Amino acid sequence: MKVLLTGGGTGGHIYPALALKKRIEERYPSSEFLYIGTERGLESKIVPENGVPFKMIKVEGFKRKLNLSGILYNLNTIRLFLSSINQSKKIIKEYAPDIVIGTGGYVCAPVCYAAAKAKIPTIIHEQNSVAGVTNKFLARFVDKIAICFEEAASQFKGNESKVVYTGNPRAQEVANIKKTPILEQFELDPNKETVLIFGGSRGAQQINQTFIDSFEKLSEQPYQVLYVTGEVHHKTILNQLEKNYGESVHKESIRIVPYIQEMPKVFAAVSIVVGRSGATTLAELTSLGLPSILIPSPNVTEDHQTKNALSLVHHGAALMIRESELSVEHFVEEINTLMKDEEKRKEMANNSKKLGKQKASDELIEVINQII
Repeated sequence: MKVLLTGGGTGGHIYPALALKKRIEERYPSSEFLYIGTERGLESKIVPENGVPFKMIKVEGFKRKLNLSGILYNLNTIRLFLSSINQSKKIIKEYAPDIVIGTGGYVCAPVCYAAAKAKIPTIIHEQNSVAGVTNKFLARFVDKIAICFEEAASQFKGNESKVVYTGNPRAQEVANIKKTPILEQFELDPNKETVLIFGGSRGAQQINQTFIDSFEKLSEQPYQVLYVTGEVHHKTILNQLEKNYGESVHKESIRIVPYIQEMPKVFAAVSIVVGRSGATTLAELTSLGLPSILIPSPNVTEDHQTKNALSLVHHGAALMIRESELSVEHFVEEINTLMKDEEKRKEMANNSKKLGKQKASDELIEVINQII
């Protein structure tokens, strides 16, 4: 099977594609892969690092602000889109894929459009509860629309028959991770109840500041805290903590790190997770069956992280704090609500596990087999 993957801009679009590739290889070892992305997106770094053949096309997303500069930018974007369709046609003709799968980001638009027009079986994969503009555009042309949140189905008006609820391939990739003593790497006790707090790979300023202000209260608790600052913020936060708290910042029960490479392994070793509600994070949390406190980023398209979070909250799998409501008291109180109530954590863990799609890649592969 020859598979053409496309998707980019953020890790949330790239990692599901790579997780699916890994599972296809496991089931069909003779499969071949090609990935189409842009030079500017993270895919230009991540995909080659994972040993996947990579080709670039030049395409840009539209600006939503329609002032003069925005209009001029969008006119150029239209020109690039038309030329990128021709670039995609050439690559597709040369590679001759059996299936084309787009996992989001504006690079998918010309690639999946060109593939669909060439009558090649094409699937788009929507990770969020709010469908992206590119996937909404492509819905009428592709063969199938795979979703990760049932709430997304209603957003593909007129194309509901194409929608299939598969979940996120990243969920299957982490589903079988077991608890290990990985917390020892951070000089924490692997047998003690632990809270993991993070604001995404680059950190989140508001969460970081709330953690700094909450440090003293958190250090008095009977549980451990592992805090991930994001690499660019690490030194600043340590300096601020030392300025505020002096030597007491070096508490045995709190560890502050810039980045965690194997985040799902740490997820499997902690009691609760506090963080953003990006689609990949939620796929991993529900696959592993973890209770969480979600603080959606307000700086995303159509506030989709809030909608992602609410899909877990409504099923009793998570609590949510809006960033606008973030305070020391609220932050610590919600953490304590879960950490001091083991039964509540167990109940939320069970609800989270029920939402998980532990066979997401296999379900998506079944969709592939149906249409090729």
